[in-house]
Amino acid sequence: MEEERFISSNELSSDEQEGKLRPSTLNEYVGQEKIKEALRVFLTAAKQREECIDHILLYGPPGLGKTTLATIIANEMGTNIRLAAGPTIENAADLAAILTNLQKGDVLFIDEVHCLGRHCEEILYTAMEDFALDMVIGKGPGARTVRLNLQPFTLVGATTRAGRLSSPLRDRFGIVNRLEMYTQDELAKIIARSAKILNINLDNTALAEMARRSRGTPRIANRILKRLRDFAQVFGKTKIDLEVAKKAFEVLQIDSLGLDWTDTNIITTIIDKFEGGPVGLETMAAASGEDQVTIEDIVEPYLLQLGFLAKTPRGRIATVAAYEHLGRHAPVAE
Repeated sequence: MEEERFISSNELSSDEQEGKLRPSTLNEYVGQEKIKEALRVFLTAAKQREECIDHILLYGPPGLGKTTLATIIANEMGTNIRLAAGPTIENAADLAAILTNLQKGDVLFIDEVHCLGRHCEEILYTAMEDFALDMVIGKGPGARTVRLNLQPFTLVGATTRAGRLSSPLRDRFGIVNRLEMYTQDELAKIIARSAKILNINLDNTALAEMARRSRGTPRIANRILKRLRDFAQVFGKTKIDLEVAKKAFEVLQIDSLGLDWTDTNIITTIIDKFEGGPVGLETMAAASGEDQVTIEDIVEPYLLQLGFLAKTPRGRIATVAAYEHLGRHAPVAE
């Protein structure tokens, strides 16, 4: 299952000390340079006007730093942050309770904001635009609407599925940013920073190998660092070197590009069962035994980045690069 998969970019219960490793300012945050550049301008302007920064939507694959960015925004504005998750806000009353408890300038971070129900979204419309909450008092002919004023706040919404946001809600975010996968150089900087915080010694060859296998995702990079620390400790090493790294990746079944069994299973399913594709998502999920959400949100983004998969109107296709990585011969086009 996805929650047991080591290389998953979703947060796992074993990701201890994650908060300790998160940067607290834009200057400490590695990567996403274009987003940081824009945010610096927006944050400075908002502080000069003594206003809240506009509502922000962050979207992209999990593990890229959406929660961290929301926390940094609150820190840079000198305000508090309130964390919530879309799936846990079950009804309008839950959301209303959160909104009415916000203080002036607070940042409300809602993860997986696309999971909010229709009634919750309707409450957010007036809350985001007018900093007000419309409450219906009573029932039947005697029912009346009462407007409660809210303290000005900033909503930071995060989602891995921007396409599932309704247009009215999406349009109310004044700042919309897509987080991109990280480069190996950026991941190496993140790993080096985390190693320093955790007092872990590692050499440059091991550092480069860890960055290469981290799937463009800081969360996975930090997880790999902590697991390789375990291997070095058990092997009696005071430093994570290339020997430790290679042995650990062999045991963890993570190949030279960061692919694990699940990734390889998807590629080989397309190649062996569908002659390289095209194949639809639902069919591919049934044939591979993997969940559709896992494929679409976790597996596909990295395979697309590597150029191992291509999306077409008819479905997914395994590319020549995928065949070569598996040591297969790609079929010759007729």
